[in-house]
Amino acid sequence: MAEEDESGGERTEDPTQKRLDEALERGDVAKSQEVNTWFMISGATLVLSTFASSIGGIEVPLRNLVANSWMIRTDGPGLLRLAENLEYAVFAAIGIPILMLMLAAIAANILQHRLVWSGESLKPKLSKISPMEGAKRIFGKQALANFGKGLFKLIALGAVMTAILWPERHRLESMLRFDPAAILSVVVSMALHLMGAVVAMLAVVAIADYFFQYRQWYERQKMSLRDMKEEFKQSEGDPHIKGRIRQLRQARMKKRMMAAVPKASVIITNPTHYSVALSYERGMAAPICVAKGVDLIALKIREIAGEHNIPIVENVPLARALYATVEIDDEIPVEHYHAVAEIIGYVMGLKRGVANRRR
Repeated sequence: MAEEDESGGERTEDPTQKRLDEALERGDVAKSQEVNTWFMISGATLVLSTFASSIGGIEVPLRNLVANSWMIRTDGPGLLRLAENLEYAVFAAIGIPILMLMLAAIAANILQHRLVWSGESLKPKLSKISPMEGAKRIFGKQALANFGKGLFKLIALGAVMTAILWPERHRLESMLRFDPAAILSVVVSMALHLMGAVVAMLAVVAIADYFFQYRQWYERQKMSLRDMKEEFKQSEGDPHIKGRIRQLRQARMKKRMMAAVPKASVIITNPTHYSVALSYERGMAAPICVAKGVDLIALKIREIAGEHNIPIVENVPLARALYATVEIDDEIPVEHYHAVAEIIGYVMGLKRGVANRRR
């Protein structure tokens, strides 16, 4: 049965990349503690097999400390020097092993997800103290899975320890009579054998648990149809807002066009529908469209042109063609050069004639 979101809609849709990124920013990631446990135990096994002798090397300074305790100075500087020497000895023995365990813990998290820095989980939430949410956590799928994992690990670990230690029971009994120093190598060998078997067993648990946790996490990120619509609105914009923005842009463009009409050299029109205002000055490569429009806008362009004595030339096919092929502030297409050049030449001729008559 599909889960439901807070609004009551069923979360049946796969999460979008935006949804997954937001979950990552909140620190909500697919994470298995069993993977972390496996890495830590594997690291401990590697440390024990590699550095067992160096860890045992701390025995010498401790023996000297006990054997020569009567020679230790008890004044302040003497005790400080003793503490420093012991500190260096301990650090030399266990420093690198501890560093390896830290790297194993970091590697376990990086393997499951990239590094996340988020304080979201530290924020107080009522769901953390809600009895209903607590009951869901106790009796939910996650709790059942944890119980199953714990039971399996208990049985498997018991079986592994029995299989390894039972054949050695007589040897273990005889070790009670050995010197403690002689026991160390035997204990390390048996511990490595036991830990190797545990690592192999926990690898199966870790892999199975990771896929379970990932599936649970993915199900939590699923979206309802309402979530999908809301995200679409956020990413693409609310249609009403987009419509309003479009209206404002058109209004600004219309205002700018009307302000540019008085600078036009000629207005080419289809008297009933289209008007295209062109500007041309000597030295320009081609005329530029400064305004264009249909119906009411075309009529307004012609009115402004009449107020500023700008020539209006009727040419139905050219007006339609220019309106369809040229944008505001762009040069006219090459294929219209000849027709527009004739009109511009005609208009300039009229202007020269008017100027001569005035003289």
